[in-house]
Amino acid sequence: MHLLIPAAGMGRRMGSNRNKLLLSLLDRPLIAWTLEAASASREIRWIGLIGQPEDWPDFEAILAANPPSKPVQFIQGGSTRQESVYNGLQELPPEATSVLIHDGARCLATPDLFDRCAESLRHCPGLIAAIPVKDTIKIVGRDSQTIEKTPDRAQLWAAQTPQGFEVALLKQCHDRGKSLGWEVTDDAALFEKCDLPVQIVPGEETNLKVTTPMDLAIAEFILRQQRPELK
Repeated sequence: MHLLIPAAGMGRRMGSNRNKLLLSLLDRPLIAWTLEAASASREIRWIGLIGQPEDWPDFEAILAANPPSKPVQFIQGGSTRQESVYNGLQELPPEATSVLIHDGARCLATPDLFDRCAESLRHCPGLIAAIPVKDTIKIVGRDSQTIEKTPDRAQLWAAQTPQGFEVALLKQCHDRGKSLGWEVTDDAALFEKCDLPVQIVPGEETNLKVTTPMDLAIAEFILRQQRPELK
């Protein structure tokens, strides 16, 4: 299984003027935790780390400090996540038939989650890790004040990553999205727009996306619970 990790974003919501994945979580950069889990996956054989060239020296230092057991290739990112994944798809090795895509900011994903997604991808063209929504969700009108609808919570799932796809199909979806000017926030949305099926793989409650300082504090708490030796 081949893995692409988009890691080209800035940390504006984190209050940072640099790549948030270089911020420290228990004395290690966020992206180091993500790479550690991916490297420990028994299914993943190759990792494409998508970032901006100015961050590559930092990425190289992270890899040197904790050498991964899988080859890691640096890929130049775009101005959006969608562009970054598109670039990553173009740089996949020729033999890649399936790919997992995992946000670098989801630094608490476990090797088991990567493996379960990889195994499930053998039986479907597209999938996402996701968890059932616990809260009651309200759809609000354009005034951002008035509730228009309350959807059935039983049908709502919160999308996570990894997301996995057949490479040829995902390339077609990205090409179509690029030509038609579609703007999406994940690759599953491109599959959906192309009327292709996407299945759910149960995700992990702790697989949060670190976006704000509060998320960083929660991630630290989770890591200390999962890894008692870090206390």
